[in-house]
Amino acid sequence: MESFVNVPPGPEAAPGFIILLLIMFGIFVGLIVVVIKAVVFCKIFSKAGYSWALGLLMLVPIANIIMPFFLAFADWPVQQEARQLKQQQEKPEE
Repeated sequence: MESFVNVPPGPEAAPGFIILLLIMFGIFVGLIVVVIKAVVFCKIFSKAGYSWALGLLMLVPIANIIMPFFLAFADWPVQQEARQLKQQQEKPEE
């Protein structure tokens, strides 16, 4: 009669376990990068005068290509406000 004893896995199981750990580590690092990217772009959009939520569009596959062009070529609300203030200061006092 055979005895069924819990025997720990031998060295042949080690490569699979190491690969699993590397995959889990890669997923963890990837998630951290995605969170940091979202926070950075939310801050950039809010400083430009737009809603911070537009930074979340950087997580959408096609939008992440379009949004930097939008930031580069759009007239930012902060710039519009600065232009208006400058025009108000240039008006002579009546």
